[in-house]
Amino acid sequence: MKNGVVIVGAGHAGVQAAASLREEGYDGPVILVGDENELPYHKPPLSKTFIKDAEAKPQPLRGEAFYTGNAVDYRPGVRIDRIDAGSRRLEISGGGELAFDHLILATGSRPRLLPLPGADLSGVVSLRSLADARLIRDLSARSEDVVILGGGFIGLEIAATLRAAGRTVTVVEAVDRLLGRAVAPIVAGHVRQRLEATGVHILTGTTIARLEGENGHVTAAITSSGERLPARMVVVGIGAVPNVELAAEAGLTIANGIRVDNQMRSSVPEILAIGDAASYRHWFTGGDVRLESVQNATDQARLAARTITGHADAYSAVPWFWSDIGDMKLQMVGLTSGGDSHVVLGDLADNKFSIYHYAADRLLGIESVNRPGDHMLGRKMLGAGFSPRRQTVAAGPDGLKAALAAFQNKESAEANA
Repeated sequence: MKNGVVIVGAGHAGVQAAASLREEGYDGPVILVGDENELPYHKPPLSKTFIKDAEAKPQPLRGEAFYTGNAVDYRPGVRIDRIDAGSRRLEISGGGELAFDHLILATGSRPRLLPLPGADLSGVVSLRSLADARLIRDLSARSEDVVILGGGFIGLEIAATLRAAGRTVTVVEAVDRLLGRAVAPIVAGHVRQRLEATGVHILTGTTIARLEGENGHVTAAITSSGERLPARMVVVGIGAVPNVELAAEAGLTIANGIRVDNQMRSSVPEILAIGDAASYRHWFTGGDVRLESVQNATDQARLAARTITGHADAYSAVPWFWSDIGDMKLQMVGLTSGGDSHVVLGDLADNKFSIYHYAADRLLGIESVNRPGDHMLGRKMLGAGFSPRRQTVAAGPDGLKAALAAFQNKESAEANA
């Protein structure tokens, strides 16, 4: 194995893969390439603390000493043009090659482009990278009116942040509610109410026909009904597209992402894929998914390292997500598609509640607002395959305590068996 492992993509997934290879005892070369000229950094803070604080610095995923101390050859500013799967070589943009014994594709995803007239105007931005966040921070300091296209997590996090900084913010969402692909209607309605109470203007069931500008800079978003929304900055947050082009051109199987098995191997076994760009059959639901979360990226990275070092584990991590929107910490665990009932624990009026989603009497997932204890308990229960009955949770805090006690007793009994 003289050529070692090459990891393409230096985000959460790629950096964790490099770390996990060393933790698993892999002693061959590890080369990590990324197309940004930055030390790999945490992305979640970019839509919150970073864009509101002119003095904020990026938070490194690992210090420089990690790369040197673990013999990880990190190469920033490198773009890969082509994968030759047969000869196990990568062609580097601008010239040069990299040979590999195993390749990990942690290529992530990119913002979906806005297919409208005026989308190329200055002041129209998306958030995916540190450079994007710096641009948004700079523009927001000079933009009184901001329009955000898309009512997903990124758009709403930015909306809350900029509104708190005194900007006039309008969110435009094409469907009839916020967070349509992410949370239950009761949570989405609560988020809308809290944001509107701070002064964020929210338009749902509304589409944009075009963007207008002066001297090359955006000045307004025009809705399909003709309403003019003033804007010196337009943030586009209408979803993400997996970066699969390298894999597709190399002949790997693509299905809403780079298709992998339960050990993160692609259709070419020496090439693995992890994170936002990977699609797979999920162990919990039995359905095909592609998840965009730090948890998914890092857990898949750990498993990819184990696969390369000869282990046969199957992916079984419990999916969980989070978002900070204004005074709301949203935490989600599990995958709730297919649910047929739910139980609410807590009080929406107090801005502290959880929604327990069920299919029959099986707990599918929990969505929490400012109730981290419920979230952590849910992660433990779902990971152990334990499902408190709906009636137990519906009994309120005492019922939840009973569920926790039952779960802990079960764990103790299994440990002593």
